[in-house]
Amino acid sequence: MEESKRVPLAERMRPKTLDEVIGQEKLVGKNGTLRKIVEAREPVSLILWGPPGTGKTTLARIIASEMTADFIEISAVSAKKADVETVIERARQNWNLQVRTILFVDEIHRFNKAQQDAFLPHVESGLISLIGATTENPSFEVIAPLISRSRVIVLEQLDHTAIAKIIERAVKLEKLEKKITEDAIETLTQIANGDARTALGALEVAAGLIKNRQKITPGIIEQAAGRKLPRYDKKGDGHYDTISAFIKSMRAGDDRAALYYLARMVAAGEDPKFIARRMVIFASEDVGLAGNGALNLATSAFMAIERVGMPEGGIILSHVVVALSRAKKSRESYDLWGRATQLAEQFPDAPIPLHVRNAPTKLMKDLGYGKDYKWQAGFEHEKGYLPDEVPRD
Repeated sequence: MEESKRVPLAERMRPKTLDEVIGQEKLVGKNGTLRKIVEAREPVSLILWGPPGTGKTTLARIIASEMTADFIEISAVSAKKADVETVIERARQNWNLQVRTILFVDEIHRFNKAQQDAFLPHVESGLISLIGATTENPSFEVIAPLISRSRVIVLEQLDHTAIAKIIERAVKLEKLEKKITEDAIETLTQIANGDARTALGALEVAAGLIKNRQKITPGIIEQAAGRKLPRYDKKGDGHYDTISAFIKSMRAGDDRAALYYLARMVAAGEDPKFIARRMVIFASEDVGLAGNGALNLATSAFMAIERVGMPEGGIILSHVVVALSRAKKSRESYDLWGRATQLAEQFPDAPIPLHVRNAPTKLMKDLGYGKDYKWQAGFEHEKGYLPDEVPRD
């Protein structure tokens, strides 16, 4: 077997320059943050925060390459104290040779406080530029002194388009253009769930499963991935039908059904923030005045999802789904808002009554501005508060 074939496809597909990176346009584009850092060629410590398979390791390697630095890579999962000491000694030798040292720590959140503290003096002195990668919120998992000495770079989950481009590039590299169906490529993008490594790994296994003139089909992809993909198209009927059933189940108070649809969406790779946003809307639209705490609960869930991520975020979502399903419902505020928007559209320029206008000058008071208005809670003016032509009912 050729040496190149022994290297996993995901590794062979790894970009070597910023221009080759797919996705993360805000970071690597013309005015992207990382591109500016590389172009400045000044040593800087970074914390790369993002979901798996979004390019954290790749970007760290590119930065080191562009800055012609000695790149040292360790994993917080397996590295021991001796490994760190070896890195520091190598960095001192580089310093004497006027060579920069960039230390990349994968899963830096796995290091405890004492282990993270050990990097501080070397980052402060400039002996090393530290690039830490984490899937966890660094505010909670990385010590504050280290964050204050670094720039936190947030990587976004790769979208459907970016994953599709990566797959297309891999298909050409492996010369599989005539051996894979369009449906199979679509299945790969869904199975990936924003993780390029997952997509490339499944493609590589699938290519090894076919024989002779066989083609890679969705079934082969599912076999390669080791799981059957739920029939759920994020852009099609499956998406809208499932979220509709989810909302209707909560509205009916059927928490068992709502949880079932929640589980289906999570299993299919739906964006948990999309689900959380819909629950925030539901809290006002359906629970409304019957439970004023529902909006705070749903909003807190959205914020928690951003900080915790998945799969643990599923626990948070299920908590709020049950609470919203069992809550008393009231659409009064929603219906009143609908009526108000209709009136605003029907009477967009109705003059504000003089008696409810502000009267900061004597002239305005003489003209009747604020006449007979009293500054007290619940004060009912005899003329009301709506323009004359706007009906109250």
